[in-house]
Amino acid sequence: MSANVIPSVNLGDFIHGDEAAKHAFVQQLGKAYEDIGFVAVKGHFLSDELSNNLYNEVQKFYALPTEDKIKYEVPGLAGQRGYTGFGKEHAKGRSEGDLKEFWQFGQYVDDGDAIAAEYPDNVVVSEYPDFNSLGKEAYKRLEETGRYMLRAIAIYLGLDEFYFDDKIHNGNSILRAIHYPPITHEPKSAVRAAEHEDINLITLLMGASAEGLEVLNKQNQWVGITALPDQLVVNVGDMLQRLTNNRLKSTTHRVVNPPREKWSTSRFSIPFFLHPKSNMKLDCLTECISADNPIQYEPITAGEYLDERLREIGLKK
Repeated sequence: MSANVIPSVNLGDFIHGDEAAKHAFVQQLGKAYEDIGFVAVKGHFLSDELSNNLYNEVQKFYALPTEDKIKYEVPGLAGQRGYTGFGKEHAKGRSEGDLKEFWQFGQYVDDGDAIAAEYPDNVVVSEYPDFNSLGKEAYKRLEETGRYMLRAIAIYLGLDEFYFDDKIHNGNSILRAIHYPPITHEPKSAVRAAEHEDINLITLLMGASAEGLEVLNKQNQWVGITALPDQLVVNVGDMLQRLTNNRLKSTTHRVVNPPREKWSTSRFSIPFFLHPKSNMKLDCLTECISADNPIQYEPITAGEYLDERLREIGLKK
């Protein structure tokens, strides 16, 4: 990973460091999110062992015959739980389906919160029992990491450190296990994932199995990035950009097709999309409004915004 493209920060400085270390982390993170919208994060809660074990289970699942996978596709859920077949999702503004299939784990409400009634049940893979248990564990570890990242962001924005805590507790977050299959013929115009910005507050990506992720920098150049084994790549999503009135950047990124000699290889990727509860207001924060930066967005809730975007990317009719 090129240090001059994606800044690297250590979350341990924020969680365990003294006030000076905590302050330095907040400033590093905030500047990175204003400049490019992506950082590489060490000192998080996801172990390499858990990440590797989940990737192994994901690869086993995608090796199943198509007829076995599609029995885990749930009509009417817009792909929010279980399996979504190849080519069904496309980037906003595009009609060509991305060259991928994916699985989504949703929130696990374990504390009796009434919000559980709003969420569909997670889908259980009968062939591989560890698939779901490892998915849940990774979900919880990434959610915890995201909570501390948002605390640092809140401080940077001049908010109370715990501003986001109640908004993301039992939030509508998604852990997505993606498979980009081998490319068997010349794609018309499709790529593995066309240029896009994420919908949510922040996205936490554990190391993908192959290169291909690229971000668009300020010079309008595509730059490839890869998460190192002990790092997560964490980027700003559109909800956070909207909330901060464009102060923090939701950077455009994509997954390009590999060179022709690598078409026969699969790519696997497992991002965690951290969403708040659906009733969170995404109205621009007063701390981010000024004469130089007047309000850029109309008021909307997170649930309304998610619904709008699911329609735009073809998952919801």
